[in-house]
Amino acid sequence: MNYILFDGTVRNALLPFTFTRPVADIRVGIFTIREKWENYLKSTTTTITEEYLSDKYPMVELEENVLINASFLPNVELASMVTELSENQAIFYDEEVIAFYTKDSQEEVDLSAYEAIEFEGEIIRIENTWDIFSKNAAAIQEDFDFILQERSSQPISKTNTVINPENIFLEEGAVVECSILNASSGPIYIGINAEVMEGSMIRGAFALCDHSTVKMGAKIYGATTVGPHSRIGGEVNNSVLFGYSNKGHDGFLGNSVLGEWCNLGADTNNSNLKNNYDEVRLWSYETESFAETGLRFCGLMMGDHSKCGINTMFNTGTVVGVSANVFGSGFPRNFIPSYSWGGASGFTTYLTNKAFETAKIMMSRRELEFDEKEEAILTHVFEETKKWRNY
Repeated sequence: MNYILFDGTVRNALLPFTFTRPVADIRVGIFTIREKWENYLKSTTTTITEEYLSDKYPMVELEENVLINASFLPNVELASMVTELSENQAIFYDEEVIAFYTKDSQEEVDLSAYEAIEFEGEIIRIENTWDIFSKNAAAIQEDFDFILQERSSQPISKTNTVINPENIFLEEGAVVECSILNASSGPIYIGINAEVMEGSMIRGAFALCDHSTVKMGAKIYGATTVGPHSRIGGEVNNSVLFGYSNKGHDGFLGNSVLGEWCNLGADTNNSNLKNNYDEVRLWSYETESFAETGLRFCGLMMGDHSKCGINTMFNTGTVVGVSANVFGSGFPRNFIPSYSWGGASGFTTYLTNKAFETAKIMMSRRELEFDEKEEAILTHVFEETKKWRNY
């Protein structure tokens, strides 16, 4: 069967992260949403997304296809229902389609003519940027349970202080020495060739993905995910780094999400609670205004390729777009558009030639190429986000 993941209705609610990727490639828990579906379906997937992303994330349509709404995270029950779909059947959850089986092209699909099957089980859905961290504990647990069905952990070094070791999983090549691992409040997962340096204190739920590093003396509170090829240090609480991003020094990051290729300078801190304990509001690209989150704790949302200098301070509920460069003293505004250069004293436009030069250097350090596909995506984002750079 050919499985296709589509963005659904939530794409704009997940900006700035979906400026540069489909919904399916958001990381929450241990895996990206795409990786989760491919794990359960034991099949590769393709993608229906924005046209400017389609060169990097292509769609393959065959005679028989099952289309899956990527905002829904799979579990055993849901994946079983998806694999058992017949032609012109669709699975719904609260009137939102999860998946359907069709022989028609995507333009010809009329779901009102399909046999509707209601999914009544427990399910995780990512509908807003803050869901990525607020639902991360449940997502880590489901991914961890899936891994335990398939494989066994590598042994944990006796140099560590360990609480609830049966809730800890180390992949091949993982290195953890002289640290405290407390998995009593959630699982701890350490990926392939990942390293937890000496003196680190980690409380689950926690996922350190492949080839990532926890720096010496770090203090990590769950539920936190550090994506592949990332580095993290200082104090971190309930945050998600998608991958290839660094918070390598002291400073606090809490209730936050960082995309790929981000870097936080030494002693960067974000606020995750307002001084008056009021509900946090976040910039919405859909309404072009600040939207209620229903959360008391909400920190920094930073899009791909954005950076900040040393001693940067971010207010509660700050949204930073793609390829922004933030620096200087004081608190910058709590919505920083893509391709912004500056800080509290003011911003100018970060020109693409300079931004791309930095991206090329950063990616080459990880032996990856900043190719024409990446440049085309980021150029489109620059044009699409011009209207917000009204400094």
